Order: sequence, then C-alpha cells, then structure tokens
Amino acid sequence: MDARTALAGGPARLRKRWRFVLEATVAASLAFFISARLLDHHQPFFAPASALLVLGAARGQRRGRAIEVVIGVAGGVLVADLIAAWLGPGNTITVATVIAATSAAAILVGAGTALMMQALATSIYVAVVTPATHGIVPDRFVDALVGGVTALVVTQLLGPRDPLGPATNAATALYDEVSAILKDVAAALRAGDEEAGRAALDRAREADARVDRLRAAAEGAHESVWLVYRSSERNERLEVLERAAVQCDYLVRNVRVLARSAVGVLRIGEPPPEEMVQAIDALAASVALMSAAPIDEHLVGDARAAALAAVSSASAAVPDGISLPQVTIVGQVRASAIDLLRASGLPDRDATDRIDAALGG
Repeated sequence: MDARTALAGGPARLRKRWRFVLEATVAASLAFFISARLLDHHQPFFAPASALLVLGAARGQRRGRAIEVVIGVAGGVLVADLIAAWLGPGNTITVATVIAATSAAAILVGAGTALMMQALATSIYVAVVTPATHGIVPDRFVDALVGGVTALVVTQLLGPRDPLGPATNAATALYDEVSAILKDVAAALRAGDEEAGRAALDRAREADARVDRLRAAAEGAHESVWLVYRSSERNERLEVLERAAVQCDYLVRNVRVLARSAVGVLRIGEPPPEEMVQAIDALAASVALMSAAPIDEHLVGDARAAALAAVSSASAAVPDGISLPQVTIVGQVRASAIDLLRASGLPDRDATDRIDAALGG
C-alpha cells in the first residue's frame, strides 16, 4: 500500500474506530484527574498509562477476563516497584530482573506481543527513570489500579450501543461457514471429486474455532448487556444467542461426520442418489437462512422449512442396498436439521415431531 492509498483510506478508518479514540481520551484523562487531583499523587504517570494498556488488552473481552488484565497490569507495576526498591534503581541487575518478571506476568495473563512490549517499557520506566515511591502501598501501584478500573468503567459506558453485536456477528460468521462447507460437500459428491470432498472435510474440522468464538462472545454479551436492554428484551435476545451457541456446537460436529461420510462415498466410487445431494443443498440453504435470521426474524420460518425439506429429500434417498457411508450421510442430515430447528427456537419435542413428519412424508 503506497502513501497516497493509505492517506485516502484514513477517513474511513477513523469513522470505523472513532469510538476507540473517544474511549482512550476519556479513560486516560479521567484516570490522570483522579490520581492527580483527588488522590494528590505527584506525577501520576501510571494512571493514564495503565488505562491505555488495559483499554487495548481488555477491549471486547469478557468482564472476568478484563478484570484479570487490570490486576495483571497493576500487579506488574507493583512488582517492578518492589524490585527497584530492593535491588536499587538504575542498575543492570534491576533492569534484567524487572524484564524477566514482567514478561512472565504478561504471559500468565495471556497478553499479546504488543501489550507485552508496552508493559515492559512501563516496567523499565519504573526501574530506571522514576524515583521510588514510599508508604505502605506504593503510589504507582495505586495509580495503575486507578487507571485499569477507570478503563473498565469507560468501556462499559462508552462501548458499542449493542453489546450483543459481537455475538450476533460470530453466529452469522459460523452459519455462513457451515453453509459453505455443506455446499462444498454437495458439489464434491456431484462431481465425484474425492480431493474436493477431503478439502471440505478439512474445512469442517477447522470450524470448531468459530464455535469457540461464538461461545465466548455469548458469554461476554451475558455480562455486559444489562447496561443497555430492558429485562424482557435482554432475556429474549440472550436466549437466542446462548441457544445458538449450544446447538451450533452439535451442528458443526454433525456436519463434520457428514463430510467424513461423503469422503467415504467418494472413495469407493459409488455415485450417491441425487436426492441425497439435494438434501445437502437444502441443508446448506437452511443454514444460510439462519445466518440472516438475526437481521430478519421472518427468515426463521424459511430456515425451518428448508431443514425439513432436507430431511424429506434424505429419506427419499434410502433405497435397498444403500452403502453404509450413504446411510450415515442421511442420518447426519437428520441430526443437523434437528440442531437447526432447535437453534431457531423450536422446543425439543416440536423439533423431533416435525423431523419425524418430514421423514414420513
């Protein structure tokens, strides 16, 4: 990317991340004000510095995880302060010890490389540049704690208007990926392409990471959504996302088994019935509709209908003498359809009743 292109995209990037600019400005300024004016600390550098460190590391994390980051940052400053007081500031042994201790602490709290480097720079500043603080509780530790807590409060008050957005996006991304996998499986079966089938299977094996992201996002939404929504609306939307997180875990497992069975069919070179491929296509369409359902709730009914159509097509693809891998595909179409019906909000009994009716039709 040349300089002209980078500058041309600047306004768009600023519009996308203006909220972070606001959060950083308010958190750092407020932390400095509290330490300097209310606590009367002299040169409270670590209040705004810790606010920015925590803001960068804890943004988008669950509340419990964010609190761990605050404790880690403040604890790192305290450890560096104690080491400097014990070994003496401004010498090589102090710097080496502080770097080792800070690096270990950053790894323990799961900090990324960028955060670790910032924490190391702050710790070295403690050990080399600033004079040691005295008292039962060092001022610099208190400043770091003030900065971290302030950052957490600011992110809660100035964060995205819709705290369910990350979880909704994670669900949409997962549904899109599963739909694409099913389309790849159907295309491989139609073409008799074993390599394409194996590629779809590999892709299905990697979908677990998206389930983990959805589950984490749903947990984060559960902790922060109370600031935005009324009780009834909050409970309804949370239930949808939490149910999706559970059922999508089962869905991904079933689709993975389906893809593995498809590879078995392709390996023995037995052309599958067209109804079986159509069932997988219908299942992919149902998953794609569930992807758009959080935006348009009217599509939930269409998603259910497509899932039931998939079961009907699969049941028609079970003639006498069908091979075991093909039987497994039919079974996984049924299991995946049940997962989709449950994820769409149908009670367990209703979901199985509808599946049984589709099998009988």
